[in-house]
Amino acid sequence: MRWMNVRKTYPNQWLVIEAVRAHSARTKRVLDKIAVLESCADGTTAMQKYRAFHKQYPEREFYFVHTSRKELNIQERQWLGIRRGRAAAAQG
Repeated sequence: MRWMNVRKTYPNQWLVIEAVRAHSARTKRVLDKIAVLESCADGTTAMQKYRAFHKQYPEREFYFVHTSRKELNIQERQWLGIRRGRAAAAQG
């Protein structure tokens, strides 16, 4: 399903979605095909469901979103790794 169709099917709702097919374009993540996993009453519930899905399937790509957004604007962050100062302080 595409985002435009998801918005029509689930108007004004919080959802937990999975990116079935996606790609990166510069600093954004573009979701080509989406599967709706859960419809939730509020953002807090959606985040809790997202965390449960992510914990059970860490290799899959999940998001929680509200269908009031005209476009999905998902910014990618680069993983910088562990900072030595904090890691050394935690060990000592």
